[in-house]
Amino acid sequence: MGALVTTGVLATSALVLAIGLNLAGRSRPLDGLGSTPVTTPTRPIRPIALAVIKRADELLVFEGRDDVKGETYYRPLGGGIEFGETAADALRREFREELAAELTNVVLLDVLENIFTVFGRPGHEIVFVFEAELADRSWYEREDLGMVLDEGSPVSWRPLREFAGRDLILYPAGLAELLLRKSAEV
Repeated sequence: MGALVTTGVLATSALVLAIGLNLAGRSRPLDGLGSTPVTTPTRPIRPIALAVIKRADELLVFEGRDDVKGETYYRPLGGGIEFGETAADALRREFREELAAELTNVVLLDVLENIFTVFGRPGHEIVFVFEAELADRSWYEREDLGMVLDEGSPVSWRPLREFAGRDLILYPAGLAELLLRKSAEV
């Protein structure tokens, strides 16, 4: 009985060590637990928060261009969640930085996992998708919305149906389907 308990403790300790080394970004074989090495990618999984803001059947998005793929794409505004920051707080901060705009009625819609390649590099995101509204109602009346302040991408209202038929590409993957499904439920 004592040998069984000791073996279990040693196996658990080895697993904890392997996980710890994985988190530290090191790679080493799982001695005694298998021959597969534990590795950490050079780019970590990135948590982000995006806002689905609608004007009737249109979605507020920025336009991006990936010259490696040769594609133009669209994505709702938002960005990275900083350590110690909630997803909703990150979203509010990003809108202040990107549009000098405040949000109201911020409600979590869903969470998506996005594994992708952009500019020839792999990426992996956990995406908190929020429904929200712009506090300044004049945004809904404007056609010229300008550029994302901190990086210069054009911002526009785009009909959701343009993303349904793949006329336009909407990222992250799965977002167009989620929004179309939610629209059909209403």
